[in-house]
Amino acid sequence: MRRGYRSAIQVCEKRAQGAIHPSIIAAHPPENLLIICIAVAAGVRTTAIQYADQAQTNDNKTLEGEKRMAATAFTINGKAASVDAEPDTPLLWVVREHLKLTGTKFGCGSGLCGACTVHIDGKAVRSCQISVSKVAGKKVTTIEGLSPNGQHPLQKAWVAEQVPQCGYCQSGQIMQAAALLATNKKPTREQIVTHMDGNICRCGTYPRIVRAIQRAAREA
Repeated sequence: MRRGYRSAIQVCEKRAQGAIHPSIIAAHPPENLLIICIAVAAGVRTTAIQYADQAQTNDNKTLEGEKRMAATAFTINGKAASVDAEPDTPLLWVVREHLKLTGTKFGCGSGLCGACTVHIDGKAVRSCQISVSKVAGKKVTTIEGLSPNGQHPLQKAWVAEQVPQCGYCQSGQIMQAAALLATNKKPTREQIVTHMDGNICRCGTYPRIVRAIQRAAREA
């Protein structure tokens, strides 16, 4: 019996006064039970049972659909991964909830802030805006995979320049910057600003971010 049934069962017991069979209570989610209880309390027991049977049919169809859900295989941080998730699930939630790599952050859910930035085949991408089905067979890198020991030039420069304040956006900032340095070893200040445009820091650490990228480029 699911956790959410407890409150619904109490409602059924009080309103239906035991007129509803326990098997119906155990078989359906709370939102269905409330409707069933109201019908039973009103004396329309036949209608309630019919509704319960229809709800069970719908639940069974959903479960059958879940069983048919295909796994998506890809590489993450150099390791093979296979995830059972709906094809349209945002990569962000697969990374955080399925793979438990929580360095990638949820910021806006609209691809506007950059907090969820990861690399897909070396390119910086907003993981909240790409579905897991789109990364099948591809290489995904998160902040955890940028360096196994946190010694990437950008990570060291971030510490040296004391960039973070709250730190929430910083994994996305670093991943965005890493994509730049991977293709442009010595970017100008203007190129850095242009490339980082769109990665929002609510604490306003932009000058430090620029200095850290410049330092990483010098010391790499």
